[in-house]
Amino acid sequence: MRFMTTPDNTSDAADTADIPVARTGVAAQDWARASADPQYRAAVVDLLGALAYGELAAFERLAEDAKLAPTLADKAELAKMASAEFHHYEKLRDRLTEIGAEPTQAMEPFVAALDGFHRQTAPSDWLEGLVKAYVGDSIASDFYREVAARLDSDTRDLVLAVLDDTGHATFAVEKVRAAIDADPRVGGRLALWARRLMGEALSQSQRVVADRDALSTMLVGGVADGFDLAEVGKMFSRITEAHTKRMAALGLAA
Repeated sequence: MRFMTTPDNTSDAADTADIPVARTGVAAQDWARASADPQYRAAVVDLLGALAYGELAAFERLAEDAKLAPTLADKAELAKMASAEFHHYEKLRDRLTEIGAEPTQAMEPFVAALDGFHRQTAPSDWLEGLVKAYVGDSIASDFYREVAARLDSDTRDLVLAVLDDTGHATFAVEKVRAAIDADPRVGGRLALWARRLMGEALSQSQRVVADRDALSTMLVGGVADGFDLAEVGKMFSRITEAHTKRMAALGLAA
């Protein structure tokens, strides 16, 4: 899930990394202190479970996409990225175990929603797969980065580490732009595809949060310096702006 870099280098990142967030409340604490609140602990288990399954699904999808790769070099590049995603999954799995949560149980509540998203947005070809990884997954990464700013320091560091770009951003931009240069008609089809991904990804993120009481409470007040409703609107505006930047990096109309 997670192909985040900075906007300056044709990246797909939101400007969330630069959002000034005062380290107060939970965000100023480490895990040992913050986890004394059982509601916060439950929210973090949910968050790490969602991320872990997202990384596992990203690994599976990249390995599957490698079958569509037009060259052996492209196949090898996607295999390397899939391996990086699996290592991210392992970090999250190990952290869940470390804090006393069973990883499979933590992931289970998110399987149906994430699998449904991937079924509804199955790419029909190599280029759609690249756009999905670059645009679709990064919308989720933007969301998790926003949330990470309000987490305890230990959890925040882990979340940001597993959202690091695996190299897919630059790879996808180069391949998609080259395809559009070779046949400009491809751009229109991929632009429509990316807009569909945007809508599906936002809907999926909202469904996941709404279905989990601990997560929704953490995000909207009460726990971990949660967002108020006005800030939630601003957050989704920032995510939308980042999507527009990614589209421009690909040479597509938002």
